[in-house]
Amino acid sequence: MKTLFCATVCGLLTLAAASASAQELGAVQARMRQRIATLAPLKSDKSIGENNAGFLEVLKAGAPAATREVVEAENADRRTVYAAIAAKAGTSATAVGRQRAKELAQLSAAGLMIQREDGSWVEKR
Repeated sequence: MKTLFCATVCGLLTLAAASASAQELGAVQARMRQRIATLAPLKSDKSIGENNAGFLEVLKAGAPAATREVVEAENADRRTVYAAIAAKAGTSATAVGRQRAKELAQLSAAGLMIQREDGSWVEKR
C-alpha cells in the first residue's frame, strides 16, 4: 500500500510540475513521503479517514494535537498538489480533490475509513 501511495503521489506531482515550481513540488513530495509512516497507523486504528473532498479528516473526538497537526500538514500539501493539477488541467482544485477522493476510496485498503459522496463514513470492505 505504501508503494502504491508513493506511486500515486509521484504521478500527481509529475502532472502538477508544469504549474508549480519544481522545487516547491519536490519539497511537497518529500514531506508527504515522510508522513506515510505516521499516517498509516492513524488510518488503521480509524483515528483518521479519507473524506469525499480528497483530504484527511480526524474522526476520533479528543484526538491528540499531534494527530491534528499531521492531518493539517498533509492537507496543506494536498491543497498545493490539487491547485497545481487544477491550473494545468483548467479546472478547479475542488474538482481535482473530489476526483482524487474517488481514487483514494478505490485504492484504500480494507478496514480504512472513507467518506461516501453523501457524507457518511464507512469502513472499506
